[in-house]
Amino acid sequence: MPLEVDWRGVYPAVPSQFQEDLSLDIDATKSHIEMLLDNGIHGLVMLGTIGENTSLDLDEKVQVLRAAVEVAGGKVPVLTGAAEFTTRGACNTVAAAAEAGVDGIMLLPALSYNADPRETITHFRTVANSTHLPIMCYNNPPVYRVDITPEMFTELVDIDNIVCIKEASGDIRRITELFNALGDRFLIFAGLDDVALESIMLGCTGWVSGLVDAFPRENRMLWDAATSGDYARALEIYRWYMPMLRFDSHPKLVQYIKLTVQELGFGSERTRPPRLPLVGEERERVLAIVRDSVATRPTESAPATI
Repeated sequence: MPLEVDWRGVYPAVPSQFQEDLSLDIDATKSHIEMLLDNGIHGLVMLGTIGENTSLDLDEKVQVLRAAVEVAGGKVPVLTGAAEFTTRGACNTVAAAAEAGVDGIMLLPALSYNADPRETITHFRTVANSTHLPIMCYNNPPVYRVDITPEMFTELVDIDNIVCIKEASGDIRRITELFNALGDRFLIFAGLDDVALESIMLGCTGWVSGLVDAFPRENRMLWDAATSGDYARALEIYRWYMPMLRFDSHPKLVQYIKLTVQELGFGSERTRPPRLPLVGEERERVLAIVRDSVATRPTESAPATI
């Protein structure tokens, strides 16, 4: 019998904050989480791509997760990314995360090696069997070079604690293909900001979002409008939001989104190398998009004009 979870709504992929010497800034990370909770987000995804998972060692990951669990205080689910180079490494990370008190795992294929379908299925099956925690499988073939297809997910339906799919292929047709192949066996979450509205309209019950880290109010307005059927209002907000939502599908999404977070006063843009701060024309272009969006941000009561 599949595990039942109450995962629904907008889950920010929370950045990990760093001090000037690039050591962890746990206090700043906790402060950001508190702001997100105050603005009505529905869950947390720690140590995803934006959380710079692969830039932290295991001890640091545990520190971040304990802080998130403490701040969340059981009010919302806390998930963590598990992005490792080997299946054994993923199992070790999941075990440490469980001890830190998280509520679930966002599991990626093994990094670096482009596994074939048999190897990918074995990776997910092995990690899932190593833990009691519920698992969200993260499919992002443009970045991780491994596509977890609907046909592959049909081979995982017997794993009770695989409960959710984060779909980030960028092919919006995949949402319908997943539902057609799997029915309601798995929750389906939108995994890319710039196809979020389409994904929600096609039946996704959750959204792992990056830009919510800087714009939680507007993100919640979009979610509420879309899930209540007020598509005219949702489309109005979505069109305003789209220039920034595009950041999420850029190779420098971490720098783009952390710079946006800093511009809104919610954290620092600092990243660990090899990621470096944006400079020159690229930096000014991103800031111009953000500042224009701030100047034209929608209001709570603005009527739809679509």
